Amino acid sequence: MISKKTKYGLKALIYLARQYEQGPILIADLARDENIPKKFLEAILLALKNSGILQSRKGKGGGYHLGRSPRQITMGQAIRVMEGPLAPVPCVSETAYAKCTECGNENTCGIRLVMKDVREAIAKILDNTTLADVLDRIEHAELSEKNVIDFCI
Repeated sequence: MISKKTKYGLKALIYLARQYEQGPILIADLARDENIPKKFLEAILLALKNSGILQSRKGKGGGYHLGRSPRQITMGQAIRVMEGPLAPVPCVSETAYAKCTECGNENTCGIRLVMKDVREAIAKILDNTTLADVLDRIEHAELSEKNVIDFCI
């Protein structure tokens, strides 16, 4: 399960992806529009900035904006910044591997074998889903919802 920090971070990135090429967005506006506590959001955006996913500008007309196109930022990149490795157990992590102390033989450990498949499935989806893909999915869902409402009227 992703943390509230990650959920807020993803909401912020999706919001900023919608505003891409419209200039920097003030933290206060983003926090208000997405119903995210401002102080919490500040820390999240700073981590995303430090990773290069976001950029910021100070002063009048300042705020945060995506550091790259929404087509170049994956959900996997963002989640790793906020959560760390995608792996459910350390012995299958590609970025933070650690041997499990209770495991006698990694090659025959049933837990490791299954969790490796889980990590690979999660990574395949998240590393191949960009912010632009998410915006496309939202648009499709909104159109489908509108069609259902129009049909019922």
